[in-house]
Amino acid sequence: MSATSAPLGAMSGDRDDLLFLDEPPEPPTARARRAWRVMVVDDDADVHSTTRFALDSLEVHGRPLEFVHAYSAEEARAQLEHEADLAVILLDVVMEQPDAGLHLVRHVRETLGRSDVRIILRSGQPGYAPEMDAIRGYDINDYRTKSELTRAKLYTAVAAAIRSYQQIRMLERGRAGLEQIVQASTELMALHGLSAFAHGVLEQAAALIGQPVDGVLCAPAQGRLQALAAAGSCRLSAGRMLEVEHAALLDPLLRTLKQRSSLYESQHATLYLPGKSGRDFAAYLKLAKPIGELKRRLLDVFARNVAVGLDNVELLTHLNQAAFHDPLTGLPNRTRLVELLDTLLTGRGRAAATLSLVDIDHFAETNDALGHHFGDLLLGAVAQRLVSRLDQRLTVARVGSDIFCVLGDDRSVDPAAIHALFATPFTIDSQDVQVSATLGLVRLGEHDGNGADALKDADIALKRAKTQRRGGHFYFTRSMGEEIRTRVNMMHALRNGFRRGELFLVYQPQVCLAHGRAEGAEALLRWRTEDGSLVPPDRFIPIAEYSGLIIDIGAWVLREACAELVRLRAAGYADFMMSINVSQVQFRHPQFLAMLRRALDETGAPPRYVELEITESMAMEEPEVLVELLGEIKRTGVSIAIDDFGTGFSSLSHLQRLQVDRLKIDRTFVTEITGSARGSSIAQMVIQLGRNLGLSIVAEGVEDDRQARILHELGCPLGQGYLFAQPLAPQALLEWLAKDAART
Repeated sequence: MSATSAPLGAMSGDRDDLLFLDEPPEPPTARARRAWRVMVVDDDADVHSTTRFALDSLEVHGRPLEFVHAYSAEEARAQLEHEADLAVILLDVVMEQPDAGLHLVRHVRETLGRSDVRIILRSGQPGYAPEMDAIRGYDINDYRTKSELTRAKLYTAVAAAIRSYQQIRMLERGRAGLEQIVQASTELMALHGLSAFAHGVLEQAAALIGQPVDGVLCAPAQGRLQALAAAGSCRLSAGRMLEVEHAALLDPLLRTLKQRSSLYESQHATLYLPGKSGRDFAAYLKLAKPIGELKRRLLDVFARNVAVGLDNVELLTHLNQAAFHDPLTGLPNRTRLVELLDTLLTGRGRAAATLSLVDIDHFAETNDALGHHFGDLLLGAVAQRLVSRLDQRLTVARVGSDIFCVLGDDRSVDPAAIHALFATPFTIDSQDVQVSATLGLVRLGEHDGNGADALKDADIALKRAKTQRRGGHFYFTRSMGEEIRTRVNMMHALRNGFRRGELFLVYQPQVCLAHGRAEGAEALLRWRTEDGSLVPPDRFIPIAEYSGLIIDIGAWVLREACAELVRLRAAGYADFMMSINVSQVQFRHPQFLAMLRRALDETGAPPRYVELEITESMAMEEPEVLVELLGEIKRTGVSIAIDDFGTGFSSLSHLQRLQVDRLKIDRTFVTEITGSARGSSIAQMVIQLGRNLGLSIVAEGVEDDRQARILHELGCPLGQGYLFAQPLAPQALLEWLAKDAART
């Protein structure tokens, strides 16, 4: 501030001390409009006049200085809102407040985003000098005390700052130009056809140098130059040859093509655009004013990019063809097939047309066993046989990795005829390969929707055929579509219901047949929707497995059942066993063991009173993997039961290796026990097998006293079913257990 500021250049040791006088500013001249603009921000008027006096007659890079004055940080803020081309700010540190200068620096850099303007801090109070971190952090060019700034030093500092500003602006203009080139290339690639692309080149080149569109783009043709596009004063239609009367254009264009380089003159520029296979292009641009070195370099970069773009225009023609055909077989692909279907569905041929998907059975296994090259050859052979032996009026397409499509008249798209094509083996690499196919068909006359919908319906029929009749065929029916929609709707409802807490557990007691005392319970999952209706488990659990939602639901069931076991033990039922069903999808999940351990840890449930139930079919799959997994589970202390035992085809030796703890007799065999001759019922055989293997037995579905008595006589220790109790809610289970204890 002025109270403590030393006069600029007043140091006695300086040889270039100057006397500064207050002089009125000179009127701006035409040359001054190209001056470097310097803002002086200081609350001392003397500093403004002395600074201007010291620098006013000097030039930097052949250009004079022009000054903008602000007498406070607040005034500087206001001026900076509309001062866009400042090169340097000479800024006092201490003005309205001790740190007003630094606050203004922060405003310039952060609020205004002005990274190009150079800032030189000046202070008459060295004690208020900013920290070095602030100087680096806010990109401050220089910091000086006013007393040390002689005229020479001030000029040196300002000149260095202007050079830095000039370099930054050049870099920014170059970067902006490159960004414009990238954007131009993107826009050009969106154009279709060579003529449109060529016209776009002229427009983008003119925009790059900021001049009107005026020029022509040509290519050699039949020994002459042909105009591909023209604009402005170059009145040439696309496709027209340049003649002698176009000498002003023709001469520079021919020189550019001959020299294979772009040429720049004061009134025009010609760009060289090398094409592949020696087919070069050249563009003539009429200039309203000469262009500088930077714009010339940008045009050179633009020309190289455009040359690539011109090649791409030709490539796009090939790509457009490839977009609608399968590269392996040359057949129409899915995209093309949908187009053909859309056309057919709007025409007269719809009523008598059929679409058939042809899926090669077990192709993935063939591909894995014999290699992808062999698989590709097989697909090519299938495609060739379909095309050559079916009615030539049919359309054959490839719509998936191993799925072909046959489209056409009902009588020609005959499942028996298509299947017959696979009766003869295919010869691949001197090997005979026998394959079959499964078909999914849709009659288009009965179809409502577009081509994509028809493909979906055919795919639904194909999936049904693969699950029920592999190697056969199925026609799509409306009921299939309704079934799919119902399944999808239920999947979304289940996901939302689980999130809203609509799923809950009930518990069915497992009772000792000798004493009538409950020794455990099976946890059963239920779903009650918002309207109060119950969805049967056999409807929603398969959907949960199909969608993968069973993983989250299963983890919740584990935690909830274990927590209920802990509550029962706290109520006095210390020896109570909790049985929990595990879905096959959940059981095969790589994190299942971690989920089980987490449920035990979080609830504090004792593992020895937790039993996991897996089905017999699960127990028979991948025995080596299962033995290892069950061993890990057993090491947690949890026991294993096989549910629905007797409904599958268990290997007894495998059953021994699994080291399970209990077998559960399926309710079907419990029902038939009263009508079987003694010694002939499956239930009796399972009980005897359990005894021989040292396994416990539980009978499911016990509904009357006679069944319970026979099971007890046969040696079955436990039973569960409506004879004892239906599945109970947690509170109802506690009440039932209390009554059961009173009875026994």
